[in-house]
Amino acid sequence: MRPNSLKIFTAGVLAILCSFAPVQKKTKLYIIGDSTAANKEEKAYPETGWGMPLQSYFKTDIAVDNRAMNGRSTKSFRAEKRWDPILAQLNPGDYVFIEFGHNDEKVDKPAVGVSLADFKMNLINYVIETRSKKALPVLLTPISRRSFKNGVLVDSHGDYPRITRQVADSLQVPLIDMLAKTQSLLTRLGDKPSIKLFNYVDSGNVNYPMGKKDDTHLSPEGAKQVAGLVVKGIKELKLSLAKSLK
Repeated sequence: MRPNSLKIFTAGVLAILCSFAPVQKKTKLYIIGDSTAANKEEKAYPETGWGMPLQSYFKTDIAVDNRAMNGRSTKSFRAEKRWDPILAQLNPGDYVFIEFGHNDEKVDKPAVGVSLADFKMNLINYVIETRSKKALPVLLTPISRRSFKNGVLVDSHGDYPRITRQVADSLQVPLIDMLAKTQSLLTRLGDKPSIKLFNYVDSGNVNYPMGKKDDTHLSPEGAKQVAGLVVKGIKELKLSLAKSLK
């Protein structure tokens, strides 16, 4: 066989062998929740959800699919059929991070607010349905609002985080206590220094001409730090995801 023919033959064999090489399967990490985690449109910048920088903490075998949406609760996320397509495509070994509470608390708004009893049942259903697909649910308590009074951080979530912890305990679901983690972070920083973690914008901003003082939603820096706390929780729980962290 001539040298050129040998090269062509070898290249052809390699191409065939490569076509049979196993394709790396990505594990999906879905996030369902509210605006504190959600991807943001450009018109909302610098408001940033903690789910946005989460992918940067992982190697390429993990694909973060952030389905969290502004204003959603355990009730409205399902009522708007946002859960159905996720459940339909869940594969064994995928993860679903479930973080609600900010809007479930709004019982004066029937479309989103729910009682503690209904909040509990809604979380249970998300867990059971995730497990029915042999996927792995992880519960997260809601992140803290920047709610200081006389220099002391005050919890604004009532009993909703307690219910999340209760469901995690009773169903043996891994729990990342984001309320506790973010409360610790904000307390350590203090009232004024913690402003940098939230969506505070001076007047004249293209998206906020009158300025903005938002103690619920995160700044890019806040989203990065809160995503880091989620990663810390993954490590503490020794989830299989931890092996894919950078």
